[in-house]
Amino acid sequence: MIYLDNAASSAIKPDSVKKALCQAVMRDDLGNAGRGAHESSLRALQELEAARSAVAEFFGAEDSQVAFTANATMSLNLLLKSLLKAGDHVISTCSEHNSVLRPLYQLEEEGVALSFAALKDYSFQVDVDSFQQLLRPNTRAVVVNHASNVTGEVIDLAACARFCRAHDLLLILDAAQSAGEFSIDMEADAIDALCFTGHKSLYGPGGTGGIVLGSRMADVPLKAVFSGGSGVRSFDKTHPAEMPALFESGTANVLGLIGLHAGVKYLQKMDLSEVEARLKKLTRRFYEGVKDLPAIKIYGDFSDPKRRRAPIVALNVADMPAGVISDILATDFDIATRPGAHCAPLMHQALGTSDQGIVRFSFSTMNSEADIDKAVAAVREISQSLI
Repeated sequence: MIYLDNAASSAIKPDSVKKALCQAVMRDDLGNAGRGAHESSLRALQELEAARSAVAEFFGAEDSQVAFTANATMSLNLLLKSLLKAGDHVISTCSEHNSVLRPLYQLEEEGVALSFAALKDYSFQVDVDSFQQLLRPNTRAVVVNHASNVTGEVIDLAACARFCRAHDLLLILDAAQSAGEFSIDMEADAIDALCFTGHKSLYGPGGTGGIVLGSRMADVPLKAVFSGGSGVRSFDKTHPAEMPALFESGTANVLGLIGLHAGVKYLQKMDLSEVEARLKKLTRRFYEGVKDLPAIKIYGDFSDPKRRRAPIVALNVADMPAGVISDILATDFDIATRPGAHCAPLMHQALGTSDQGIVRFSFSTMNSEADIDKAVAAVREISQSLI
């Protein structure tokens, strides 16, 4: 199979990640991290903290400001529900994933007000300038995804940061589609909170992810959403309020975090600038191969080859349902893609693809140019069959 559904999950992992996971499963010395003074518990804790340090370094944060969760969805739910309260107003965008939208809609029922920035006219990019018109006296935070999981468009993060700093707002970043593809620095990029998942471009296993807080969050009150075992303060009736215990209730996924740690080390060894260049090359090769084919419509701005974007090409073939095209790709060509709404309903409404959906091709460093050329040939054959 040619796997081009990496925006959903990186099914093909680097050899170093596979090796780390296999070795971890075979170990007999990993107990429950932070739940005992014996050697097995301590070894598990050492692995957990080593992964925490690696992730902190990767995002330019302090170790104590990294909390592990099961995925970006859990991270966003925990963070938003910990931070926001009735009477707050939040600015977000039409490009958000349901991992942001649904928690916000739940909070809206509890008294949090929401505003969503649209796309710029005749553009695939979020109108960040419209944040100013959406601003209210009670605006508390701006919640944006770094890169659209539908089109691959990257938001103007610097403009978002300037707006938030100018109005003393918190900048919360959904990095599910960008972590591992671009360099991200919490302080240099003026990010107050970042949520990530481990199973996509960080090349870790499923069940890994986390929340990273910036330095300004040290003075922001947060409440526990989940409560339970923490390994500390066992006689307190309330869950610990400090990071990382605030978001880490229950037994840690140490085996998964060993795999995540290996994925981060793989990226650091490659260098993220090399990763980004490699992904850009693959994405551009596919785009150039399909853009002029008959009946093909592409969703995304590829006018500037140097412009940063996630390794995604989203397209449709004539008026065929996206699910039909994706099924043909899988059945006849053994190519994995993602059709449908991609859990991003507002984006599809903005693009006018709510009924048809979109076929998404997404790439990773595990893909080759040969994969790209075979995918282009498949799209060419499908498009020509419809003429």
